[in-house]
Amino acid sequence: MKPLAFRGTSLSDLRAFPESARRDTGYQLHRVQCGLEPSDWRPMNTIWPGVQEIRIRDEAGAFRVIYVAKFRSAVYVLHCFQKKTQKTSRVDLDVAAKRYADLVRELGK
Repeated sequence: MKPLAFRGTSLSDLRAFPESARRDTGYQLHRVQCGLEPSDWRPMNTIWPGVQEIRIRDEAGAFRVIYVAKFRSAVYVLHCFQKKTQKTSRVDLDVAAKRYADLVRELGK
């Protein structure tokens, strides 16, 4: 099982999710750590191939977790946020893209 590695403020952002969304996110991330797909996800090729988004829905709204699992060392959680509109905001995409670029630079890939 791969370890989880949270980038930037992603862990504190996840902790701000309502309890039910946090619990579901934990379950979905555990599936990814075990090499399985999350229940509801989509590729985020606009950030980079291999980056994916977990979609969480509960009574408090829609929540997203952007991560990359293609590296051997860990599952890297790039960004966690509550989605307010149909389209993912440019700010959220930019945060995830910057964290991905920083990660690739650090890993030397």
